[in-house]
Amino acid sequence: MASKTPLYQAHVDADARIVDFGGWDMPLNYGSQIDEHHAVRQDAGMFDVSHMTVVEVTGSEAKPYLQYLLANDVDKLQVAGKALYSGMLNESAGVIDDLIVYFLTDTHYRVVVNASTRDKDLAWMENVAQQFAVSVEEKTDVAMIAVQGPNAIEKAISVMSAEQQELVAGLKPFVAIQADSWFVARTGYTGEDGYEIMVPDEEGIATWNKFVEAGIKPAGLAARDTLRLEAGMNLYGHDMDETVSPLEANMGWTIAWEPAERDFVGRKVLAAQKESGAPRKMIGLVLEDKGVMREGQEVVVNEEVVGVITSGTMSPTVGKSIAMARVNRDVTAEQVLVQVRKKQLNAKVVKACFVRKGEALV
Repeated sequence: MASKTPLYQAHVDADARIVDFGGWDMPLNYGSQIDEHHAVRQDAGMFDVSHMTVVEVTGSEAKPYLQYLLANDVDKLQVAGKALYSGMLNESAGVIDDLIVYFLTDTHYRVVVNASTRDKDLAWMENVAQQFAVSVEEKTDVAMIAVQGPNAIEKAISVMSAEQQELVAGLKPFVAIQADSWFVARTGYTGEDGYEIMVPDEEGIATWNKFVEAGIKPAGLAARDTLRLEAGMNLYGHDMDETVSPLEANMGWTIAWEPAERDFVGRKVLAAQKESGAPRKMIGLVLEDKGVMREGQEVVVNEEVVGVITSGTMSPTVGKSIAMARVNRDVTAEQVLVQVRKKQLNAKVVKACFVRKGEALV
């Protein structure tokens, strides 16, 4: 039987189409995923992300532990609430998961990892923790709601108490704050501004309903996927996994090479790959013919298969099919062919970011 989030009954009451997602019963949509997508791009929408795994890392060696565990460096986090995006790598520099870590104190960090990778993530984190004076404990008593869109902040603040409003006022991107019983982070997975808010699980449905009353439209997994792909954001298990290094997944910017003396899991292999050149790279594609690009389709140049689509969809904002593809590093073509069923369709090579702040870039 699949797990249910604290908000599950709210989805059922809203006649959501429920599907299994990484062992969780989650809403795919509430009617029209296109309407939900446009609500986030043009106004405000919200997602139940309570299935994400929240991990509390505490102890006297919490910082050196995370400096070794992650490719990015938590020493960058010097202000309470500041957040960092990073890959968590294996010894071969493959991505075990991508995550966000929040600095709370020198001995307390909060890490949010993906739902579908929960068990292996916790096992890996516990394994590495054996070398440090640190505790790794899953936090299971919260509901998590992502409120996203150009009007998301204004509408979310409208349901907060005066004290909460004062605390979150002026909250900067990639910073979080504890506002009464809420943990409010200015982060997201859509390419739009907004918050990801943790509330006590018993407050989850009431908070969700308040957001509905404030005019924030519930959105499901389908809209979340088209939104994140338009923004060029990776989906674990599709655009990267344990066989893919950050350098092959447009995640080079998340690697902190300095200070040179900081060792981290996978650094040696990653450094060698950087020096010799990663064998593959990630590109963006926009389809110029009619059709839809999907994961697994081959990318062809000069009658040679040079890569594969990792994520593809029809973009509601762009009005064309868009995709991310991993191809051989020596591919320099500005046009490629994509094998869609029995046809080879023309696609233009672009940067893997298709929409920014609601506007198409391609």
